[in-house]
Amino acid sequence: MLTRVEGVYRNGRVELVENPSDVLEGTRVVVTFLKSDDIDLASQGIDREQAELLRASLANFSDDWNSPEMSIYDDYDTVKVNH
Repeated sequence: MLTRVEGVYRNGRVELVENPSDVLEGTRVVVTFLKSDDIDLASQGIDREQAELLRASLANFSDDWNSPEMSIYDDYDTVKVNH
């Protein structure tokens, strides 16, 4: 399961705007630095209409991706190696 939390980079550290309640201490994270609040779709080869179609077509999967049952895949590689 993915959890999204916004933060600010200051003095070599990321300060979270809020503390997620469902994330265990020591959980690995991936940090992506954003240059602004806007995503430059054109630089990704996507126009606004394509982005809207993509968002609409993926919206149906949101409930599945965020369901508690999907957390089984959080440590998939570790489990796979140990079996």
